[in-house]
Amino acid sequence: MDNRHRYCVIMCGGIGSRFWPYSRTNRPKQFIDFLGTGRSLLQMSYDRILSIVPKENIIIVTNKLYAPLVKEQLPEIADTQILLEPARRNTAPCIAWAAYHIAALDPQASMIVTPSDHLITREKDFEQSVIKGFEFVEANDALLTLGIKPTRPETGYGYIQVGSKVTDDIDNVKTFTEKPSLELAKVFLESGEFFWNSGIFLWKADNIIKALKDNAPDVITTFERGAKLFGTEKEFNFIEENFESCVSISIDYAVMEKASNVYVETVTFGWNDLGTWSALRDNSPKNKDGNVAQNCELLSYNSTGNIFAIHGKKLVVVDGLKNYIVADAGDILLVCPIAEEQKIKQMVNDAKMKFGDKYL
Repeated sequence: MDNRHRYCVIMCGGIGSRFWPYSRTNRPKQFIDFLGTGRSLLQMSYDRILSIVPKENIIIVTNKLYAPLVKEQLPEIADTQILLEPARRNTAPCIAWAAYHIAALDPQASMIVTPSDHLITREKDFEQSVIKGFEFVEANDALLTLGIKPTRPETGYGYIQVGSKVTDDIDNVKTFTEKPSLELAKVFLESGEFFWNSGIFLWKADNIIKALKDNAPDVITTFERGAKLFGTEKEFNFIEENFESCVSISIDYAVMEKASNVYVETVTFGWNDLGTWSALRDNSPKNKDGNVAQNCELLSYNSTGNIFAIHGKKLVVVDGLKNYIVADAGDILLVCPIAEEQKIKQMVNDAKMKFGDKYL
């Protein structure tokens, strides 16, 4: 298989505040070995793409604060393969920069864009789905997203409604819906027409640039102004000086919900975005009482459905606790019912208001 013109963009600039206090500003969740495999989420994302895309065609986009962490965890990546954002501006400017950068290097390029913090358990199935996606976007003027068959009425994910069928696994996209209510999520699940939006995309580099020009011209103003510098040493200085002026918007809002050439490949490869403590609990080994012990020894009595994530080896002894998060990050101890984990972002904001950046 000739994959010389195939590229991968791994986005890893987020803070992961829903995993506070383990995920912190100075070491967000994508750099943490949450599953005890010896590899961080970023490293696992890198590992699974190596069979599909040449190593030299893997691009990491991250905040400039995390350059040392990327180099520490992926020492085989050249500095020129790391795009350092001077400011956080959501996924559309991130993807736009990567597309302009890749198109300047290789006008024939196609690319997959993937977050760095997803869990994928069936990697062979993932490989086959991605190759099928590459073949589709290389043969068509298409923007492709991967849709996951839902297993529950999840309110924390976006949904894609499929339209007319193009191939066995690829359909036109009919609608996008962001994070529905529980009642609506139940309707989506029962209909069989809706799939979770994985946030994984495939397209030709020049096709996503055209789509940005057509649907979100304000996003690419900066990149158009510096277009002649991309692929040269001056590119990175230009971005350092101008990236902060980019509008902050997601690629879904900027392009995917507007463009007419959007398709979805429905896939099943054991996907979870590991966005919450409950998702980590659900995807981790459990003891006979359904408790998860991360980096600790556990003695539990009358306690079920908890997750204990402990900084430094400790013995945790607990009695009468059910469905709680207990996360010890050294200088912070979080104790929170799993049913209330959506409040963690507010807790982070409250900690910032009262203590400044000390515990972020």
